[in-house]
Amino acid sequence: MLKSKTFVKKTRSGGVMKIVREHYLRDDIWCGSEFCVECKQDSTVLQQDACIESNLLSSPHYLIPDTNVVLHQIDILEDPLIRNVIILQTVLQEVRHRSAPVYKRMKDVIHDKEKHFYTFTNEHHRETFIEREQAESANDRNDRAIRVAAKWYSEHLKNAPKAEELKIVLLTNDRANKEKAEESGLVAYKCEEYIKSLIANPELVDRLALTSDDQNEITTSKLLFPEHLPLSRIQAGIKSGGFLQGTFRASRDNYLEATVFVHGEGEESTEVLIQGLQNLNRAVHQDVVAVELLSRDQWVAPSSVVLQDEGPKEDDKEEEAENMLKCEANEAMLKPTGKVVGIIKRNWRPFCGMLSKSQIKEATRHLFTPADRRIPRIRIETRQAAALEGQRIMVAIDGWPKHSRYPNGHFVRNLGSAGDKETETEVLLLEHDVPHQAFSQAVLSFLPKMPWSITEEDMKNRIDLRHLCVCSVDPPGCTDIDDALHCRDLENGNLEVGVHIADVSHFIRPGNALDQEAASRGTTVYLCEKRIDMVPELLSSNLCSLRSNVDRLAFSCIWEMNHNAEILNTRFTKSVINSKASLTYAEAQMRIDDTSMNDDITKSLRGLNKLAKILKKKRIENGALTLSSPEVRFHIDSETHDPIDLQTKELKETNSMVEEFMLLANISVAQKIYDEFSECALLRKHPAPPPSNYDILNKAANSKGLVIRTDSAKALADSLDEAKVDGFAYFNTLLRILATRCMMQAVYFCSGMDSDFHHYGLASPIYTHFTSPIRRYADIIVHRLLAVAIGADCTYPDLMDKHKQSALCNNLNYRHKMAQYAQRASVAFHTQLFFKNRGILNEDGFILFVRKNAIIILIPKFGLEGTVFFENKDKPSPLLIFNEEAPTLTVEDHTFHMFDKVKVTISLDSSNIQHQKIRMALIEPVIPGVSVAIPEGEPEAKKAKLDR
Repeated sequence: MLKSKTFVKKTRSGGVMKIVREHYLRDDIWCGSEFCVECKQDSTVLQQDACIESNLLSSPHYLIPDTNVVLHQIDILEDPLIRNVIILQTVLQEVRHRSAPVYKRMKDVIHDKEKHFYTFTNEHHRETFIEREQAESANDRNDRAIRVAAKWYSEHLKNAPKAEELKIVLLTNDRANKEKAEESGLVAYKCEEYIKSLIANPELVDRLALTSDDQNEITTSKLLFPEHLPLSRIQAGIKSGGFLQGTFRASRDNYLEATVFVHGEGEESTEVLIQGLQNLNRAVHQDVVAVELLSRDQWVAPSSVVLQDEGPKEDDKEEEAENMLKCEANEAMLKPTGKVVGIIKRNWRPFCGMLSKSQIKEATRHLFTPADRRIPRIRIETRQAAALEGQRIMVAIDGWPKHSRYPNGHFVRNLGSAGDKETETEVLLLEHDVPHQAFSQAVLSFLPKMPWSITEEDMKNRIDLRHLCVCSVDPPGCTDIDDALHCRDLENGNLEVGVHIADVSHFIRPGNALDQEAASRGTTVYLCEKRIDMVPELLSSNLCSLRSNVDRLAFSCIWEMNHNAEILNTRFTKSVINSKASLTYAEAQMRIDDTSMNDDITKSLRGLNKLAKILKKKRIENGALTLSSPEVRFHIDSETHDPIDLQTKELKETNSMVEEFMLLANISVAQKIYDEFSECALLRKHPAPPPSNYDILNKAANSKGLVIRTDSAKALADSLDEAKVDGFAYFNTLLRILATRCMMQAVYFCSGMDSDFHHYGLASPIYTHFTSPIRRYADIIVHRLLAVAIGADCTYPDLMDKHKQSALCNNLNYRHKMAQYAQRASVAFHTQLFFKNRGILNEDGFILFVRKNAIIILIPKFGLEGTVFFENKDKPSPLLIFNEEAPTLTVEDHTFHMFDKVKVTISLDSSNIQHQKIRMALIEPVIPGVSVAIPEGEPEAKKAKLDR
């Protein structure tokens, strides 16, 4: 049956265009119930053995939740207990429109066969489709459609054998919807009413999200925050320039301070400082907010005070905390300051953390402390507080009323005991939004069938390079080998150099479930003792890995070079290789250094190493930066998996050798794909830092009587090379570590959406990622572009769509950033494990930063950073004099400068199990009368790698 509607639309030229919309209705859509005989099919979804026991309903029943129940109670619907649920097309479409994350979770629940969730396409069923009535809102029409579908199910199944007692239950928290449903003879309950009636699982009540009514009940009558402006006022204010829109970024060290990052036109962007509870106005980290700038005489400087929120406070204590923020500041230190006037988009997610220790064990209301310092405490109701003590749990925020000091939320799930290695790993993966679930059957179904071998079809558009002396050089224990190299003499006296990269795009075809999963994950995440793969292990550690003595498909970049490392010609080809050796960096270095070895592999390595040195010299002469970041390697016990040794990574010549050829391949490929596809090449750029980023570097150099030039990458590189202090060999390394902190983040972008391609750190006019497709999805896209460019593969629409490429780049940038943070968190956790059983160690360190009330120290031996604060909780604090310009901190009679050498004790502070930290206390210099306390805070370490 076909329903048609005709609309008349005026065109820009003043004409009239007739639009006809067709809507097909059917009467053969299956209801999904095993009771049904009218439309029964081979397999049923709604089954009697999946029925739930409830005090409200003694008979079997099916649930039909309305849109708001799905949106707000998704944690309930995901619980294994909830089964036999009919999700209407009307509801699913509305959820998709209103919340992409909830929609994805709902689809996952529907696909879980154990859950017995059935999607009924009521909008295409002849008896359940309804037209929107005149003057009826879209929301009211959808509520009516849900009631009509529920009524149809009741009538449809009434006469089915064994279904006399079967009930259709509408779940809705909308009072009007519930009343109208009951008037029409339907069984309807509020979600909370139904959940509290369940017999099997009383703990499920804890997972109920609070409704607006519930939240108003548990707040005080006192108004704590200003009202948020409605969206219409916000939009008008942004349009007129009265308000600014930006991303809210809470401070990790100060719960009363945040910045709002405001995107401007082109590269222009600004940061607005927000201080004080009233001005923060219930914004949560990563929310998109509207801010109003305060008048210039109300601008303030960022606070250098560490201020943790330790739970409910008296009004005078809150005021005292806010007064601590206020400090004397000169005009140059003042920042544009504002207040949050409204929320444009909440970016809430379930948060990991622990229940705060409660004095009243019997109470049901508790404060939850998130693991992430930037998230406020959350008030939840739970009846299992005693069982959850010492456990890591997940909590979701439901709302933040203007009368409440903290947001309200609900318990989602228990993750396990705090401090347990598996639990803590799960927490850091969840907190950094790293997709780490097992690959689904849909994804695995696109893997090659085993045993796998190279076929004649595979060899089309591919050359055979199995005769070449190719080898790989990687860290110890590496199983996902992306790259291999060769170098050989040519008859004309020149050299042939090849970089051979795993041909992952041969196995992962555009648009299938495997490709979509890899695109979503974006990158492999390397934790200290495990790896979260971007692609299934069959590919990452086997079929794509360029292991030795097996045939593997590759994508090769081959140059003819002279002995001065000048490229004479370049070619790209799909290939098949057979690596002759899988070496570690140390093994490759030993071969190069051992003069008695002259086999083909060793000669190839020596040729590569010689050329790499010339390439590196040229690159540095062009202004490429050689920066430093302390990186640590853990030696893990094979049985307990605990770290038994910790040392900074030692880099060999062979590390640099591999690096140089990977960089060269990336630059060569970048130029090729841009020449062929100027609008849709996926490239990588590294923006030059704004001059203000170098302030701390300049101050550090000035303190030693040196000048760092920062007007170009070349000037910076040269002045870093020249910056030396007699008798202080480590000074230059410290300066380079500091320079790393000044850098901007490198990002992926689509060539057709940007004009600045320059890579500042590498001093290259164009760059991309081609060399690691096993662990980076960006490289897979680059492989596909290059394959099309050389005629080795065919194109597809999304590859040539610059808007879709740009959206993909945004996800890849986000995933790479989160992976970096997760990796750092893993290092921090394993560092804590390492120091846990070692008591107190004494080590030498250097002051990296001087703060108003603290010094931040780097321990080179461990690549470890920690903060020593000078304050006494119970006694008067020592006399502190902070000089912002120098910068120096004078404690009593001793003055600390950047890069001063100190001696500290290092131990693990476990007084707060959720926020365990490495504690540092000063031994030398000795400052009489000063006891050293370390408040809970995180080291400021930000590590950066050369951008391979």
